[in-house]
Amino acid sequence: MSVIALAFYLFAICVVAGGLMTVISRNPVHSVLWLILAFLSSAGLFVLLGAEFVAMLLIIVYVGAVAVLFLFVVMMLDVDFAELKAEMAKYMPLALLIGLVLLMQFGMAYGSWEITDSARAARGAVTPDQLENTAALGMLLYDQYFLAFQLSGLILLVAMIGAITLTMRHREGVKRQSIAQQNARTRDETITLISVENNVAPKSILPSQDNSKKVVR
Repeated sequence: MSVIALAFYLFAICVVAGGLMTVISRNPVHSVLWLILAFLSSAGLFVLLGAEFVAMLLIIVYVGAVAVLFLFVVMMLDVDFAELKAEMAKYMPLALLIGLVLLMQFGMAYGSWEITDSARAARGAVTPDQLENTAALGMLLYDQYFLAFQLSGLILLVAMIGAITLTMRHREGVKRQSIAQQNARTRDETITLISVENNVAPKSILPSQDNSKKVVR
């Protein structure tokens, strides 16, 4: 067995085990950690396929952002695990039925899967110098489809601003900082001179204490 085949079987077993433990793990924190293992193993499989750009995206986006966000949310929220288990047991038959239907669909799709001769010829015509897909994707995104790439980024920016605007709530009685109002203040509005009269008699610092001891008979 070659090193590539051994790495493939290792990553594949880690992906299947991580996905299974993500679903059946009782602790949500452990589920997120198993999910991170599945993501990392999937990135290893992409590297073996020659798709290093997709592998780096999987690590940076899913492991570095999404999975860590899940972990922080699960650890910071006060989750009632007893209620979650009760809800999961309630909908377990429906979930098993949906999972069975999905497995049947996967089996039907895999059974009718055929590899054409043109696909084999296209893979055989690729030379090792053309396997670097990062440069090819960069040329496509920033050369041929530069306008579409910028428009997609603009659409995402508008969507983010819209989500922030819709979820913003102005509560009454909450003090907020107004930069424009602070910059528009004058000296007369911010400084007040107060004259204090110094004709008050000083008070005694400490009251007199009686250190004599009383004897009770």
